[in-house]
Amino acid sequence: MKVVFHVDEVNKWSEATSNIRNLLVATDNVAIVLLVNGKAIEGYLDAANETLLQSKQVTFHACHNAMKAHGITPQQLPANVEVVPAGVLDLIKLQHLGYAYIKP
Repeated sequence: MKVVFHVDEVNKWSEATSNIRNLLVATDNVAIVLLVNGKAIEGYLDAANETLLQSKQVTFHACHNAMKAHGITPQQLPANVEVVPAGVLDLIKLQHLGYAYIKP
């Protein structure tokens, strides 16, 4: 299974984190991408999200456009976060590759 969680609102980080943890408990046969754009991009800098960001079972994507709009540089992000050119383009590509779309 493959799934992309899309977070574009800061207040949705905790729900996404909970959903991802529950999914990982339910199965280990899943590829998970957390794509963050919009104002939620600031969540990558929030210490409250540190535990999730240390997960080796999740791939993290950050929208370059959102980073630019909110004054965040790639150097400020955790090392395991991949910057993608545009969040919407990333979503299209992932869905084309068969990722199920989840928006908490």
